Amino acid sequence: MRAILLRGGRPLLVERPTPRPAPGEALVRVAIAGICGTDLEIARGYFGFDGVPGHEFVGTVASAPGARRWVGRRVVGEINVACDSCEVCRSGLHGHCPRRTVLGIAGRDGAFAEALVLPLRNLHEVPERVPDEAAVFVEPLAAAHRILDQVAPAPGSRALVLGDGRLGQLAAAVLARAGIPPVVCGRHPEKLRRLERLGLRATVSPGDLAREYDLVVEATGSPEGLRTALSLVVPLGTVVLKSTYHGGAAIDLTPIVVDEVRIVGSRCGELGPALDHLASEPSLTEGLVTARFALEDAAAAFARAAAPDAIKVLLDVGGGAAQLGRVAARGEARGRNRRSRS
Repeated sequence: MRAILLRGGRPLLVERPTPRPAPGEALVRVAIAGICGTDLEIARGYFGFDGVPGHEFVGTVASAPGARRWVGRRVVGEINVACDSCEVCRSGLHGHCPRRTVLGIAGRDGAFAEALVLPLRNLHEVPERVPDEAAVFVEPLAAAHRILDQVAPAPGSRALVLGDGRLGQLAAAVLARAGIPPVVCGRHPEKLRRLERLGLRATVSPGDLAREYDLVVEATGSPEGLRTALSLVVPLGTVVLKSTYHGGAAIDLTPIVVDEVRIVGSRCGELGPALDHLASEPSLTEGLVTARFALEDAAAAFARAAAPDAIKVLLDVGGGAAQLGRVAARGEARGRNRRSRS
């Protein structure tokens, strides 16, 4: 199969063996994959990952040994693959399993390839009314919903979202849907105009904002974002930190202590609520796709995704369906032959 590897920070198209799913796993034929800020940071060295990147995807199950009912289903997938046997997993915190692999980020090849393998327990079937172009946003939308899992803003709370990229846009939509329409502060007028069309207040200047926000969601993707958040959150307020980036950040901890600010690290969310959100509001992601590229044009796609005006760049992976179907069929036939000989 064709796949993308990062070499010297640049995407390189290579041929790799198609992965083989074990019992309890599925081979998923990737249709569309999204490039996010984490992928750009991985290209800069974040996590030291050496493999196929990409964790936002929608695809079709091509093979599922022992679970043929899954074959042909259109799916998205939870990106954390837990061991299911350690104390953390037994407590229900699978996303924090110390032995976990993470699709396209840590220890597991990801979605910038014609196929990937995930456990069946990680897969979610996509409702028929949700098109691929919306389903590819399920993982970042789930990350936005995670905010409400971790923080329960009181009615009438004043909320601010820092960052106008795809996560900032989705976080703003989730908060507005929950009855807490936020102000959004970003750097790109066109991105902010989209939010204004949705009825939200937007600004390009943090200097225009007062220190009056009970909840600040930091989704800028830069170290400066947390400092800005701390300057705008009220005492006893909450900052939800969404940004990840390669390298460290110098910050004065004194305001956190003196003002008793709660800082909440926030990562992945459950995909179910995000799929329900998309099924009830299929237009949610309209206007978020900046550009689409073929897999062989991944270098241009990464460059476009890194441009300041980009929200979401997609890779049309598509091809290779017939070949993957043949590979899956051969694998299942070999499995049947082994069972018959035994």
